[in-house]
Amino acid sequence: MSGLGRRRFLLHAGLAGAGALALDAFHGSQIIGAVANGWAPANSARFGQLVPTEAANTRELLLALPDGFHYTAFGKTGKLMSDGNPTPRAHDGMWAFKVRDQLRLVRNHEVSNPVGLPGVAIGANPYDSMAGGGTTTLIIDPRTREIVKDFVSLSGTLINCAGGPTPWNSWVSCEETTVGTEKFKNALGLDKGGFSKPHGYCFEVPAAADKPATPVPLKAMGRFVHEALAVDPKTGIVYLTEDTDTCGFYRFIPRKRGHLVAGGRLQVLAIKDQPKFDTRMGQRVGVSLPVHWVDIREPDPAAAERDPIAVFKEGLESGAALFRRLEGCLYGSGKIFFTSTSGGDKKLGQVWEYTPSDQNEGALRLIAEPTDPAVMNNPDNLCQTRQGSLLICEDNSVSVHLQLMTQSGEITSVVKNVMAGYETREFAGVNFSPDGQTLFLNIQEPGVTFAIWGPWDSM
Repeated sequence: MSGLGRRRFLLHAGLAGAGALALDAFHGSQIIGAVANGWAPANSARFGQLVPTEAANTRELLLALPDGFHYTAFGKTGKLMSDGNPTPRAHDGMWAFKVRDQLRLVRNHEVSNPVGLPGVAIGANPYDSMAGGGTTTLIIDPRTREIVKDFVSLSGTLINCAGGPTPWNSWVSCEETTVGTEKFKNALGLDKGGFSKPHGYCFEVPAAADKPATPVPLKAMGRFVHEALAVDPKTGIVYLTEDTDTCGFYRFIPRKRGHLVAGGRLQVLAIKDQPKFDTRMGQRVGVSLPVHWVDIREPDPAAAERDPIAVFKEGLESGAALFRRLEGCLYGSGKIFFTSTSGGDKKLGQVWEYTPSDQNEGALRLIAEPTDPAVMNNPDNLCQTRQGSLLICEDNSVSVHLQLMTQSGEITSVVKNVMAGYETREFAGVNFSPDGQTLFLNIQEPGVTFAIWGPWDSM
């Protein structure tokens, strides 16, 4: 079958009732799991085969798209920005904001220097001059979909992998490490630490900032291997993922809504009446698991310097649920969606849905688990279309796609990486412009950002 046709299929609906499909209607590799009914509006997008397409502005052949879609490429690693700094490498999490009459992107750079090195900060006003990660802000012309102005907006942080937007128009950038001032060798004998500041925190970057933000580590939100976060606009509660093989799913209840720097309470998810529940294997799609939340007494333990899961270990002692490599996190349709990149029986990933309740407890449900890498392989960053479907980046070393996943369980590849020499480098930072007309996306290495437009409203 063609690349797109091979990857389009319907999942077993997983629950009894209207619209459910019989499990025996599918065989072998076509079944990757199940999808519970009702989590997003029905959709049946059919776009045809992905075709290698030149960028409208540079004529480079970088992406394969369905007919009717176009893109620009910009913000490449090494290109001199408006503030005189070269564009950092390792483009990762990202979000689009409307600031006055401007369209702005705030983009992470997952730059890792394993030991402290003086003078590697990407811009002015660094948190730690020995750390080479941070964020850049790009002002985009919505007509040409190219850069008007770009500059460093957070400097001196480390391994800024993902994060998430807030309802008050800021981006929270997260560090995917817990190293700090102490020098030591890890279990593999590699040198770690030696920085001028501790790392492993979240940092808030106002979308409206025109210069590097004042870098304030949000220590109450935990010192662990952060990945992404999502804010429930109804409550102001922040949900956070952790990217280690044994990890937890967290929430942060701010002391003052909309003011993360004022502190608050960090908690980790646990399954009611099933302490230390292991979600990593043996799970059934569509099963609803009632949850409760366990307080983390010490969100910033000294032990985290050497032990990246020190925070989770405290939660586990109180019965927290175990996950594997939690990455993307998204608020949409009143729920929190998050991905486990290598969870599941075949370690190809899981897509989870958490539904908050009025009692502040809620329910957890597995909505997809791949069993065939040709259908979905290691889900990572994700966003939601205006119709409620999920767009999910793949993170693997085989063939990288952006997947569309609908309520009915249909999976469609809508973008493929065909960048010569970098075809297996991951997509990241997927999100829409506020008007829903332009999709923004990164290829992490060699570092390039795309603006993609076409009939997104049909998804």
